[in-house]
Amino acid sequence: MKQQVKKTHWKSKLHDIIYEADTPAGKWFDIILILVIIVSIILVMLESVEGFDNKYHNLLNISEWIITILFSLEYIARIISIKKPSNYVFSFYGIIDFLATIPMYLSLFFIGTQALIALRALRLLRVFRILKLTRYLGASVNLISALKASRIKISVFLFSVLVITIILGTVMYLIEGPQNGFTSIPHSMYWAIVTLTTVGYGDLAPHTPFGQFIASLVMILGYGIIAVPTGIVTSEMTKQDTKIHSNTQSCSNCSFDKHMDNAAFCHKCGEKLNHE
Repeated sequence: MKQQVKKTHWKSKLHDIIYEADTPAGKWFDIILILVIIVSIILVMLESVEGFDNKYHNLLNISEWIITILFSLEYIARIISIKKPSNYVFSFYGIIDFLATIPMYLSLFFIGTQALIALRALRLLRVFRILKLTRYLGASVNLISALKASRIKISVFLFSVLVITIILGTVMYLIEGPQNGFTSIPHSMYWAIVTLTTVGYGDLAPHTPFGQFIASLVMILGYGIIAVPTGIVTSEMTKQDTKIHSNTQSCSNCSFDKHMDNAAFCHKCGEKLNHE
């Protein structure tokens, strides 16, 4: 019984360090992990520079293996420190952590010159590690909530833009015609999207006075349209609760991490949060 208590206490301590940042140990763990993630991303970028990779390939490879081992230990620690490992393994961050770690191990199974191209592509999957940083950006929670709350309005807006694009594409196809490069309605819709977003590649342009007049109106319309999604999301963000809860308590049973300050039990499953 005493041995079981020690084991549970050990797992609780490990969980507090890995999943929470309210303690000095948890803060240091997060800081070190963020630095390692940034270093790993820099290594991926440097490896893509052919001259640098040819000169320091062995150093880059050794460094990457060290980082991969560290991420592997972190992944294992996250699994064994919670009561239901599947909640983490199949979560968004669990999948991202897996994708960020597995490419180096997969590279061991690709032997021979024929696999070099595939191997290089697999190693680029390590860039997924940058997504691991999102869990440490507290303000991202407010932004994600605002995006979810405004998804219907944004969907209606995008549908309206699609309708406008179809109309403009059809009109320009009738006005300019194939002789001026508007060979089909889909091709003309491509021009409408490029013009409406004020990108203006210049590969397709109206030649008739009436077509140029419509293009001018579309450009002006584009400036107004670009501001709409920003206004929708900003409006929803102002409606969000301005109080940011500073705690990072994560339930060791169900991994739920959106708890109120000073919460003693998990809001989702009722598990005790403070194990001390």
